Formats: sequence, C-alpha cells, structure tokens
Amino acid sequence: MSSNKWLVAIAIAGAVTLTACGGATEAGSAGQTQQASPSASGQAQDPAAGQQEMPKPDLNGIPDVVAEVNGTKISKEDFTTAYEAQFQQMAMQSQMTGQEVDQAKLKKQTAEGIVGTELLIQEAGKRGLTASAKETDKALDEIVKSNQLKSKDEFMAEMKKQGMDEAKVTEELKNQVMVEKLIAEEAGDSKPTDKELKAAYDEAKKQQEAMAKQGGQGAEMPSFEEAKPQLEEQVKSQKEGEIVQKLAKDLRAKADVKINV
Repeated sequence: MSSNKWLVAIAIAGAVTLTACGGATEAGSAGQTQQASPSASGQAQDPAAGQQEMPKPDLNGIPDVVAEVNGTKISKEDFTTAYEAQFQQMAMQSQMTGQEVDQAKLKKQTAEGIVGTELLIQEAGKRGLTASAKETDKALDEIVKSNQLKSKDEFMAEMKKQGMDEAKVTEELKNQVMVEKLIAEEAGDSKPTDKELKAAYDEAKKQQEAMAKQGGQGAEMPSFEEAKPQLEEQVKSQKEGEIVQKLAKDLRAKADVKINV
C-alpha cells in the first residue's frame, strides 16, 4: 500500500508486526510520551523480571459516539479497536524508554486520526471512487504478505481477536482502496526525480556517518544504485503523505466535526 493502511491496519498492528507507512491522518502517527514518575506511571514493577509490566489502556468514560463527521457517527467500538492497537504499540515503546504513555493525549490523537480518515473516505465517495471485489481481494493479499502471515484465514483470525469480523474487515478494505485512489488522484505523477532521490540518499548517508562518530554500529551504506528502489518508495510515500496532510486539513476546515473525547 502507498500511504496508509487505515483502520484495518491499525487494528492488526496490535497482533502482528505491521510494515505500513503512516500518513498524518492515520492514528498510527499519533501519540507522544511524557516523562513518567514512579508514583504516577501506573506501571507496576515486576520484581522477578526487574522490568515494568505492560500498562493497560484506560477505556473508562469513552462515549457511545466518539465523534461525528458531517453527520456520520464514529462509534465507541470503532474507536476502541483503533485505540487499543495504537496503545499497545505505544506501551511497548514505553517499556523501552521508561516514559509513560499520555493516554489523554493519545485518545485525542487517535480520534483525530479516525476523523481524518473518515473525511478522506467521504471525499472519495463524493468523487465517485469505488472499490471492486477484485481490488479489495488484492488489498487483502498485500496485507497478508506484508505481515508475513500464512493465509487470509490467519489474517481474519487475528482481526477477530481485535474485535473485527469479516464483514467489517471487508468494509475497511474497500475504504482503503477508495482512499488510495483518492491519494493517487491528488498526487498525480508522484514519481521522484533523480535529484530528490540523491538528496534523500545524501541525508541517509549523513545520518549514518553521524551515528558512526557516536560509536553506533550499523550495516555498511549501500551504493546509490543499490539503494535506489528503497529510496523511490520512501520519497514517493513522503510526497503522498504531505499531499494527504494538506487534503485532510482542507477537508477538515470545511467539515462539520464534533469530537467527544
């Protein structure tokens, strides 16, 4: 997928390793941490392991309707699916950094991400963009492959654990395809130029050299030609992400949005 895996990917992120790129409208881009204190972190120490236990998502007080976007209601169920998976990712980072997850902020950012996604879905519908069964199946195949799952059945089983049945997954995949078409329509020819690729390569090389000076270890920097395919995908995703941010911002400015968390 080009820029976002939307809610279906956010949901599975808590169950398997996800390799999607995140746009600004995806809840996966949300979430910042703050310094924890032993008395306020809420993360109990495990004396045997000497490590913090995994914190739990706080879902108390989540309203039945988390948000309304131009009259379309975002349910507590949809929010919870996205938030729990996103929280799990942040909690894993929390264990590594020792910083507490700011759940109040993460809830707002997750809600904002879902609202942004809904605005894009609505815009795709207004433009008459649709998703065929063949395109939806292809999107499913890509997710199964990118997550290194054995089959579609395994994927559906993982999604069921996340509270999404097959009908819901199919609906989200259709939305995903429609939004990808919208992004492609907005982006036009987003193929990176050689100048853009070389700039990205030089930046990556500079970062690696800085790391080496600080005593960090890493793989040897490949040549420009060897790195070119990866750089093309990286720059293309970055350009599309910027387009998505602008489009979502423009749509939000004109939309009737109410967020209740």
